[in-house]
Amino acid sequence: MVLETDKDRVLTFKGIIMSSSVYSVNKGVNQPIVFKGLKAQYIWWLGGGLVSILILFAVLHVIGVNTYLSLAFALGAATAVIVYVFRLSNTYGEHGMMKKIARQSVPKIVKSYSRKAFLNQAKRTLK
Repeated sequence: MVLETDKDRVLTFKGIIMSSSVYSVNKGVNQPIVFKGLKAQYIWWLGGGLVSILILFAVLHVIGVNTYLSLAFALGAATAVIVYVFRLSNTYGEHGMMKKIARQSVPKIVKSYSRKAFLNQAKRTLK
């Protein structure tokens, strides 16, 4: 029952050869983390979404919902989460989503009923 490892990452267990999966995370100097095409914070969003679907599946199973119905729901929700997160990652990139949220908080119109703010600004720039 001893696991032996070779240089080629092949595991042998009782004479059966098993290959282990090694995933590489591409990250260079001053570069965002990229894993399977997902960039930066979207990796965490995908992980959180899939874990929440797993918990929801467990709750549905404990409640007593039909297994095939809860499995179909979980697979459909997982597919939707994966597609949605990959679409966000491709659309907005590393910092684009934060920029979009910040842009929504900037007012479109600034109303001023007094000229004092602009006059004080002009005096400061002339000094």
